[in-house]
Amino acid sequence: MQNRRNWLKSTLALTAGLPLSASLVQSLLAAPVGETEKNFWLNYPAAAFKIRLNANENPYGPSEKARKAVQEILHEGNRYPFDTVGEMKEILAKKEGVTPDHIALGSGSGELLCVAGVAFGLEGGSVLSGFPTFPMLMNYAEVFQARWDKVNLNENLEFDYTALASQIKHDTRLVFICNPNNPTGTLVDPKIVKSFCEEVSGKVTVYADEAYLEFLEPHQQVSMVDLVKQNKNVIVSRTFSKIYGLAGLRIGYVVAKPDLIRKMSRYGMSMPSQTAIAAAKASLGDDAFMSLTRNKNAEARQHLTRYLDKKKYFYGKSHTNFVFFEPKSSALQIMTTLADKGIGIRTWDYQQKQWCRISIGTLDEMNVLTKAFEEMRV
Repeated sequence: MQNRRNWLKSTLALTAGLPLSASLVQSLLAAPVGETEKNFWLNYPAAAFKIRLNANENPYGPSEKARKAVQEILHEGNRYPFDTVGEMKEILAKKEGVTPDHIALGSGSGELLCVAGVAFGLEGGSVLSGFPTFPMLMNYAEVFQARWDKVNLNENLEFDYTALASQIKHDTRLVFICNPNNPTGTLVDPKIVKSFCEEVSGKVTVYADEAYLEFLEPHQQVSMVDLVKQNKNVIVSRTFSKIYGLAGLRIGYVVAKPDLIRKMSRYGMSMPSQTAIAAAKASLGDDAFMSLTRNKNAEARQHLTRYLDKKKYFYGKSHTNFVFFEPKSSALQIMTTLADKGIGIRTWDYQQKQWCRISIGTLDEMNVLTKAFEEMRV
């Protein structure tokens, strides 16, 4: 009973009158990111895709270990996961080298992004980020009347940390970074990112989204969690939706100083399910599955980038499971034509241009995609 009481006290937001609406979270997750997508959905309000290259999902997961864990926990489906949440925090704290009060769990990192958007958006002022990037935190902050200040990426479609630092204002409440970045897939040297975080976090809190970090080879995976251990004002978010293949089960977490965890937790209202926690536990340390996903993803991504090179498209150097490129014809036309073939992609409006983002599916799916591009002659 005490565990349940403590969990409720640390997570319920209803006392503030600001419940985190599941429908609002869902709408923000799938929100169009420009006029191109808005026009597409006007014509295809219920588009169904046989080949889903629009959500950066892992086509190979969940792993066998995760599936087995879900089956084995089903007998606990009648029980609230209060104790299980505490156990998962202990596991993640050990993994990250912190104490459990440095950890907050959410139904995917999307919920945690929204929670941060509320916590800092309510303070007024602005949230600053590079652009384009994953917009959920900033979109949610705008719901609560904060301003979103944007800094364009550099010519390589990378976060420009020098330009970003120069745009911090007296009323900047939070700086959002994403490395590798979504939607571009580009990676900035972690030394540059760490230096930025060290300097900026002395003035304003930095939120580092590391959703795609595990797509890098293990020796390249440099997290900003070390700065949390140094008591810096840095929030690091991670997810089990991507390389672990648990997008449909919804579980993610943040690592931050306990005072920042408490600040965010005031506005959280959900917790991961028994099945999500069981799958996440089983997925942690499953190096064989992660290596398989990285290798297959790299092979399928290379198929796409070779095609883009052959056709002389400009694209960001991707280190993830998606590629962002500038099409030579209408992005809306491409999106619509592919939808007619049962293939879903995303588009972005950036610097008065239309851009396409294609998630990496299986090699067979990427072959279908490039064949469709050939038939379109774009």
